[in-house]
Amino acid sequence: MTPRATKAMAGIAAAAVALGVVQLVAAIVGPRSDARTAVGSAVIDLTPGPVKEWAIQTFGTADKLVLTLAVLVVIAAVAAAAAALETRRVPVGSVAIVAAGVAGAAAVLSRAGATPVDVVPTVVGTVCGVAVLRLLLSGRFTDDAPTADPSTDRGPDPGRRLSLVTLGFLGVGALTGVGGLVLARVTGSVSGDRNAFALPPVDVAAPPVPPNVQPRGVELPSFVTPNTDFYRIDTALSVPQLSRENWELRIHGMVDREITYGFADLEQFEVVEKLVTLTCVSNPVGGDLVGNAAWTGYRVRDLLAPAGIHPDADMVLSMSIDGFTAGTPVEAFTDDRGSMLAIGMNGEPLPTDHGYPARLVVPGLYGYVSATKWVVDLEVTRFDRAQAYWTRLGWSPRGPIKTESRIDVPRSGQDVPRGPVTFGGVAWAQPRGVRAVQVRVDGPDGEGDWQQATLGAGYSNDTWRLWSLAWQATTPGPHTVTVRATDNTGAVQTADIADPVPDGATGWHSVDFAVT
Repeated sequence: MTPRATKAMAGIAAAAVALGVVQLVAAIVGPRSDARTAVGSAVIDLTPGPVKEWAIQTFGTADKLVLTLAVLVVIAAVAAAAAALETRRVPVGSVAIVAAGVAGAAAVLSRAGATPVDVVPTVVGTVCGVAVLRLLLSGRFTDDAPTADPSTDRGPDPGRRLSLVTLGFLGVGALTGVGGLVLARVTGSVSGDRNAFALPPVDVAAPPVPPNVQPRGVELPSFVTPNTDFYRIDTALSVPQLSRENWELRIHGMVDREITYGFADLEQFEVVEKLVTLTCVSNPVGGDLVGNAAWTGYRVRDLLAPAGIHPDADMVLSMSIDGFTAGTPVEAFTDDRGSMLAIGMNGEPLPTDHGYPARLVVPGLYGYVSATKWVVDLEVTRFDRAQAYWTRLGWSPRGPIKTESRIDVPRSGQDVPRGPVTFGGVAWAQPRGVRAVQVRVDGPDGEGDWQQATLGAGYSNDTWRLWSLAWQATTPGPHTVTVRATDNTGAVQTADIADPVPDGATGWHSVDFAVT
């Protein structure tokens, strides 16, 4: 290994130790001191909106994992390049580690509620990283002075010894990092708090779901999406761990009186259950960033009423414990659509990655303007006075859900045997509801006519609707199936193609398949 390559490996090992120590010490100091999460969150916040949208479209719910891996790769590359230039007179690698430590400390201090104590893990990790780099490049492990008789020298190879020591420090960095993650999960997790929580009895239950909401003869998504399958798109690099005891909801701003609710204070309100389909604004035409669940909680309008909303207020800026904000029209919280402060999902307490202990559920609006998880703050204000997280990045301030439909069967590129087949999918238009779904099958013989699909029973205007179409596959060769929906106002889903930015994708979903 060349001297430059040796230095580069030493830089990577030093960076690994620095990161591992930061992670381990942060598990002791507290979650706000986690520089890994702070830096990753800062990267997310500073990333331009179109790049964020590209990441969601490309990686979907794995976007955070990809970001974490990308940050680690960049750190390793910078550490290797800087350490390769390290000399006793010009300590480029050491300066790079210190600079990274300063950036990490700044990211930690930028987080809501951070204190100077929270930078302690970053400082300790930086010192350890510099110490390891200086030790590996000190020459202590590369003493290659020959013995009196080289032919009888059986001592360890100096280069091999340095490589082994470097690998050892890499292992130390990895072990401390994993140990820190495990320790943080054990000491900071609210899984015990969630497991000990029993949902309160429901005062106003959702109507039962009739069995004929699910079309027969075709394998479609379940009408109610299981919690494990429900999409998750948010800006939290690591899932916030907030217990019921520490949770508070502050209502302030353009109100007659400020109110703060603890979790126990919610018992004074009526418990409601409601099935609502949520949709992400980043969902492309035909995408799967949509799901339907039974939510348990409290009407937001009941929580807001004692505060007394000023008549000229038109927006509620909700904030998550991690600083994310969403701007929701006041009327969406105060009208009869039944917007909820949800504490339960499909009959169990909210999963932590879906907002435990409390989140917002607003029928008819895309999640970026309504579905704040881990919500702790509601500021009553105006759209001309405040901007929410995504609005600052170029998305529309208001996000009503558009009429959309999707084909789930057949899949793109699938071979369909000749004979009778059944196609199917889902359609949604919250809060207007779906009146009809039409399907067109094009083939070698030309463009087909629009056919009326058979709809599963309509549950409510706030939930999606499943559809199916019986079709006779007679002509071999390539075909295309296209779908469009009509909502209960009579408006037909537009064929105009639009990207998700700034207020949701539009267009008809088509799937290519072949009859064999």
